[in-house]
Amino acid sequence: MRLHRLAVTAFGPFGGTQEVDFDELSSAGLFLLHGPTGAGKTSVLDAVCYALYGGVPGARQASGPARLRSDHADPGTRTEVVLDLTVGGRRLEVTRQPEQRRPKKRGTGTTTDKAQSWLREYDAATGTWKALSRSHQEIGEELAQLLGMSREQFCQVVLLPQGDFARFLRAGAEERARLLGRLFDTRRFAAVEQHLAELRTAAQRRVRDGDERLLALAHRMWQAAGGAGEPDGDPFAGLSPGDIGLTDAVLGWAAPARALARERLDAAASALRLAERAHTDARRRLEEARELERRRRRYAQARRRAQELAAREDEHRADRARLERARAADTVAPALALREEAEREGRDAAYAEERARAELPGEAAQAPAERLADLERAARRELGALEAARRAEERVARLSAELALLERESGSDEELLREVEDWLEGWEATRAAHQRNVDAAAEAAPRAEQLARRLDGLRRTLDAARRRDTLAAERTAAGEGLSAALDRALAAKEHWLDVKERRLRGIAAELAAGLEEGAPCTVCGSREHPDPARPGTGHVDRRAEESALADYQRAEDLRRRAEQRLDSIRDQLAAAAEEAGETPAAELAERIAALEDDHGAARRAAAAAQDARAALERAVREHDARLAARREAERRVASRLSRREALLGERAELEEQVARARGEAPSVAHRAAELERLARRLAGAAEAASAAEAAALRLKEADARLADAVWRAGFDTPQAAADARLAGDEQRLLQRRMDDRQAEEAAVAAELAAPELAGFEPADAESAGAEPAGAAGAEAALASAVARLNAASAAHAEARTRCEQLDRLSARALADARELAPLREEYDRVARLAALTAGTSAENEHRMRLESYVLAARLEQVAAAASARLAHMSAGRYTLVHSDARASGRGRSGLGLHVIDAWTGNERDTATLSGGESFFASLALALGLADVVCEEAGGLRLDTLFIDEGFGSLDDQTLDEVLDVLDSLRERDRSVGIVSHVADLRRRIPAQLEVVKTRTGSAVRHRVPKTG
Repeated sequence: MRLHRLAVTAFGPFGGTQEVDFDELSSAGLFLLHGPTGAGKTSVLDAVCYALYGGVPGARQASGPARLRSDHADPGTRTEVVLDLTVGGRRLEVTRQPEQRRPKKRGTGTTTDKAQSWLREYDAATGTWKALSRSHQEIGEELAQLLGMSREQFCQVVLLPQGDFARFLRAGAEERARLLGRLFDTRRFAAVEQHLAELRTAAQRRVRDGDERLLALAHRMWQAAGGAGEPDGDPFAGLSPGDIGLTDAVLGWAAPARALARERLDAAASALRLAERAHTDARRRLEEARELERRRRRYAQARRRAQELAAREDEHRADRARLERARAADTVAPALALREEAEREGRDAAYAEERARAELPGEAAQAPAERLADLERAARRELGALEAARRAEERVARLSAELALLERESGSDEELLREVEDWLEGWEATRAAHQRNVDAAAEAAPRAEQLARRLDGLRRTLDAARRRDTLAAERTAAGEGLSAALDRALAAKEHWLDVKERRLRGIAAELAAGLEEGAPCTVCGSREHPDPARPGTGHVDRRAEESALADYQRAEDLRRRAEQRLDSIRDQLAAAAEEAGETPAAELAERIAALEDDHGAARRAAAAAQDARAALERAVREHDARLAARREAERRVASRLSRREALLGERAELEEQVARARGEAPSVAHRAAELERLARRLAGAAEAASAAEAAALRLKEADARLADAVWRAGFDTPQAAADARLAGDEQRLLQRRMDDRQAEEAAVAAELAAPELAGFEPADAESAGAEPAGAAGAEAALASAVARLNAASAAHAEARTRCEQLDRLSARALADARELAPLREEYDRVARLAALTAGTSAENEHRMRLESYVLAARLEQVAAAASARLAHMSAGRYTLVHSDARASGRGRSGLGLHVIDAWTGNERDTATLSGGESFFASLALALGLADVVCEEAGGLRLDTLFIDEGFGSLDDQTLDEVLDVLDSLRERDRSVGIVSHVADLRRRIPAQLEVVKTRTGSAVRHRVPKTG
């Protein structure tokens, strides 16, 4: 891969467009990238990474796409990165624009432009660029396939961060494993380890669950067999899940327990049959005794009922005579009711006539019915003659109301005319005031936009300053947390090692606890154990060691997390400090508050523009409306004057006609109402007089009918017939008593004639209440038989339940034992594989985990590739070698890295190198790692490399040797860019790319010596 050209616009610290010509810089093979702190040296490398992968390295990616944009850029300029490179034999151009906000083209506010990407390829045959894709996904997949590296790998092997590799030299096995794991993606091997560990845990849990289920079934079988009362106690009390022989012990005990339970069931069944026969005989004898007693009581009750009927005979005859007399009186009831109704109607008619005549005036109150009808017809004729006068009177009232309305409307129009004239006098001043408001609001809008842009920049700076201050405090707290976590991890490790050592000292006693008589010893193979070891003082078992190890692993995991958090906070703090500068957050907040006040005032003034224009338009419309209203009011006033004169003339004529018609009454309506009331009273009085005469005639007819009905019913007077009557409920009650008496007589006769009572005499009825001695004895015998039957039934049910439970539980235990056998085999196999891959098995001599084994092979390749360059840089003194020596404790094995000193012939750890030696050793390691990663990526050729800092720790001679090694990379047409502040390098490396920092944004300058 070779870089040709890079163009950035509004990216990072670059406010405008800046171009980097890598072809020109690479012509010398070695070039220097330098500039003051914060100028943007790292941003050049970030732009290369962003063009290829759509993201920037490390913690800067977490800030999001909004932080890629330069704060110095014009709001209308889009952030853009263009990279021209050759990779995989193809010349490509990648263009990327991140998501960003810009001012709206119409109106106020901002809008969001989506991220965009373009990929083009250069066609050498035609000399033109051909578009390939505009899809983010397609471009990412195309470049990933050509590069063969992830973003993390690219940043590690193309943008070589020396500090990371210096830490790699001094790091422990776990830290080296994390770095190598990210570069070579060994997650699948770690996943295999994790998967096997999970399988082992799951298999162990299934076996333990099976043992627990089997042991629980054994305890339930013992209880089902009645074991709670056995003198020997629970036979399974000494067993626990995981014990050898648990299955055989449970199944061996179940068979004789089932046989004993069946014998007990047969004995209980025999006892139950005998108890049932005794119970049946006792119940039969009791039923016979009770039947005899029931017949005696029945005969005595029938005799008592017959005596009661004879005692109530006189009362029965009186009720029958009374009922017959009441039924005769019922034939007179219709005539009595008719006479009472006629008498009531006569009284009501006389009272109505008297009241109607009292309302008539003068002689009319004493006139006969015919005269009253004539007077009513005369009043009706006079009332009809007043109809025309009444309509004239109503018309006069309507004319008066209309004239009053005309007067009120005339007054309203005159008031409106005065108001319109007053408003029109101040129209010109009002219009001028509205126009001034419109002009002031139009001038405030540009100022508000200008202040908004300044506010956005200051707010971003304030956010960064607050993050800077917060992260500084978090860094202190994270450092303290890391120290505490480190102390806890060391203490947990010491505790675990102490527990492990104590267990190893007593391991002989632990092995002796598993010895069985006749079984061979797992250590010496002997079948005799004359003197097995006993646990000593302070002995711990395997569970205690595993618990201490788990505590140590948790503490170590917390320490790693604390370290990662501290590194993350440091990266974020550096980014925030670079963005915010040294200005205190309080000062920035004060400046923002002042600007916000100015901006708010300008926005309010600008926002009033539309309201001001609307107010001016409303005022113009109101002016036009008032002019129209004045013209309409003047027209209405003229029309009302002519209408008023016509109405006054018509009202005078009608008032004269009404005066003649009403006479002495206040109005024609009053006169008509008086005549209407008189006519209604005359008609009512005539009708009441006629009704009274008809009611008197009906009363005479009713008296005649009543006298005839009384004679026919056999009564002397109507009053005697009325007294003999009974209400319907009383008659029904008497009839029901007669019917009940008759039914009772028939029932008693039938009961005494029943065949089953034929043998009893009256003397038997007197003694029927006494309880016979046979019934009491039969009941006592039955109670005893029931008790014996209940006891036998309970014993039989208990025996049957025990048999059923033992059979069912035994079948389940046998099925569980069959299922458990293959689970034990599976657990043994999986546990062996998991221990082997985890490095804890005795078969794994180097105690290397599977992932560590793969990483060790990679590290060996890296060390071999780095040694060639390290030997040249150190004048043949140092050589890097990989070590697979077994680590102490539970640390990772196989990830050791040593250096061989040819001057002394000793091999020592890389952590013992001095500062300068560590630099060129880490540089050699970084170059070797780049070669190995490129080979794994399909042999990708890296023609452009960048090395970041670290040269200040070298003396002049070592610096010359390192530069010779770097210069030798040109032999295969490679170019190397060094990012450094070292002033001496500016003299040694003539080809330079300088990043200059200004108040309006950074810029790049090329310094390349002329050739020829």
